[in-house]
Amino acid sequence: MTGYGRASGSFGDKNISVEVRALNSKMTDLKIRLPGDFKEKELELRKLVTDHAERGKIDVLIDVQNADGAAMVSLNEALFRGYHRELSRIAGELGIGQTDMLQAILRIPNVVAATAGEADEEEWSAVCQVVTKALDNFKKFRLHEGKALEADLRLRVANILSLLAEISPFERERFERMRERIRNNMEETLGKESLDANRFEQEILYYLEKMDITEEKVRLEQHCNYFLEQMEHPKQSVGRSLGFISQEMGREINTLGAKAYDAEIQKFVVQMKDELEKIKEQLANVL
Repeated sequence: MTGYGRASGSFGDKNISVEVRALNSKMTDLKIRLPGDFKEKELELRKLVTDHAERGKIDVLIDVQNADGAAMVSLNEALFRGYHRELSRIAGELGIGQTDMLQAILRIPNVVAATAGEADEEEWSAVCQVVTKALDNFKKFRLHEGKALEADLRLRVANILSLLAEISPFERERFERMRERIRNNMEETLGKESLDANRFEQEILYYLEKMDITEEKVRLEQHCNYFLEQMEHPKQSVGRSLGFISQEMGREINTLGAKAYDAEIQKFVVQMKDELEKIKEQLANVL
């Protein structure tokens, strides 16, 4: 489920900012970027984040800077001097100008690095407070998105139930058409005078049994109502339960289509399948 949360705070002369971003994912994929001073706290931070965000592809960015905006960096003078000495020697031997050598050396890895020291517990506590605020905002964002998803899911289920109700008037008509078709076929084959009434009724009963969709309609309605019931009482990993229910709904809709023997009913079945696919797409965003 997507989400975004941001928060900021301060500790002494330092400003702390935290961003939490998430994309849909069935598993928890957590990536954290934090200052070098707090690398040893990464496991603690991971637990804090996963306690608030159940799953998703989550990125957490923590930035700590001096209040004046200056970056906390250090210059590796020995390394800088070594690069300068060797580059100057090579430039002199080859007759190459030394223009912009300073900028070139500063871009070499490890010449300039962020200041890394031991984690200050008070400062880390302040960072955790800001992270918690960002996670709270992140959760609010998800809840807001969840309400929109809930409204859409309810609409899709209501549409399926409405389409299911529209099938009933066409059921009797298809029985009559099937009955007339069987009678005509038997009269053409055996002759009108030779038509056995008992045999005809047996054939009718056989096809009526194959065409009966009463059980499928009842089960589909029950699945839809159970789907809505689960949404009324949200719990952890409700998205997984709703996914299982939607699979059962799909089975009943497919069986309805297989037993329809009617073009109008097939149209309703196609529309129900379309609504169900939209439900499944949305369930990928539900925790």
